Amino acid sequence: MVGGSRDAAARSLRLLSLLQARAWPGPELAFRLEVTTRTLRRDVDRLRRLGYPVEAISGPAGGYRLGRGGKLPPLLLDDGEALAATLGLLIVAGEGVAGLEDVALAALARLDQVLPAHLAARAEELRRSTEVLQRRPPDRVDPAALVTLARGCRRSERLRFDYRDRSGRASERLVEPYRLVRAGDRWYLVARDLGRAAWRSFRVDRLSRPVLVGRRFQPVDPPDAVRLVAAGMAVAPYAVRARLRLPVGLEEAIRIVPRTVGLATPEGAGSTVVELGAGSVAGLVSYLASLPVPGEVLDPPEVREALGRHAARLAAANGPIPPTSGTAPGPAEPSRPRAAAHDRPRPPARVGPEGVGPPPVPPTGATSSPPHRGGRSAARAARSAGPA
Repeated sequence: MVGGSRDAAARSLRLLSLLQARAWPGPELAFRLEVTTRTLRRDVDRLRRLGYPVEAISGPAGGYRLGRGGKLPPLLLDDGEALAATLGLLIVAGEGVAGLEDVALAALARLDQVLPAHLAARAEELRRSTEVLQRRPPDRVDPAALVTLARGCRRSERLRFDYRDRSGRASERLVEPYRLVRAGDRWYLVARDLGRAAWRSFRVDRLSRPVLVGRRFQPVDPPDAVRLVAAGMAVAPYAVRARLRLPVGLEEAIRIVPRTVGLATPEGAGSTVVELGAGSVAGLVSYLASLPVPGEVLDPPEVREALGRHAARLAAANGPIPPTSGTAPGPAEPSRPRAAAHDRPRPPARVGPEGVGPPPVPPTGATSSPPHRGGRSAARAARSAGPA
């Protein structure tokens, strides 16, 4: 009896795991569980008594799926999914979504309790080895507001909220929400502002009291949400703006000038135009001069001229390096290859009464003249002397 209960519990977990993936025809589900359709119906009834909303699917063979509501079913994760969940919870615990940090830490603790030993050790390595470097404290975002905005985007339902712009001015906005965009540690809502009849991006940490007004809409000419947010970050806030042509493709241009710094537009093969901004001409010129590839400033003229003057000053300050002392050395003569020992000319053999043989060895204590001294007189003496 105990063994039968254990088998039924194991089948229930397996059934939940299968239902989490998709809907199943009854016969196929019974085949997967290696039971009859009658036993499958009993297992489904057992899950329903435990509070899991297993719904029946009508059709020729019938089937089952896991509905919404009721209890959250246990998640059966493989090794990679468990580590991904751990890493995701670690990230959420350090983000600026108000109220979710403690929830994420609690979920991490519960997940750690049920992880197998080898996975728990790997998760602990992740926790102990991970640090977060942030340029500034994250902006606090209300999770309930984030959910409301996401629901408005998904259902294409108008939203009303209070908003405070970068200068601190407060206003009420009625918008048609389109997408949520996360850039670094900030959240943005891309929506059509009905009061201004234009697509805008709104920082979520600056809005409050979002309410769905119950009116649906059909998006009209929606923009590239990521590009719209990037334009608001990289170009719109700055007084000085410029367009730059880089002699590289789009992917390489985005690597050189990130999307949070400039807007890249492909211009044929191997050429990309980047639009970017800065608080001053000098600041923009300093950034352009630091790029690893030469770029052509298309406009405005004042930035192009300022960059040319900057380049001329750099060239003047970094001309040819003068010699340290004396005059500059002339060109060195090419060195002649040294002949190998077996290729060097040998001294002439001695011809005498004893026959042909090597040249005589000078007596002990005698010295031979250097090769460059007395060579011609010795040759004349040899010619004038006859055979011995």
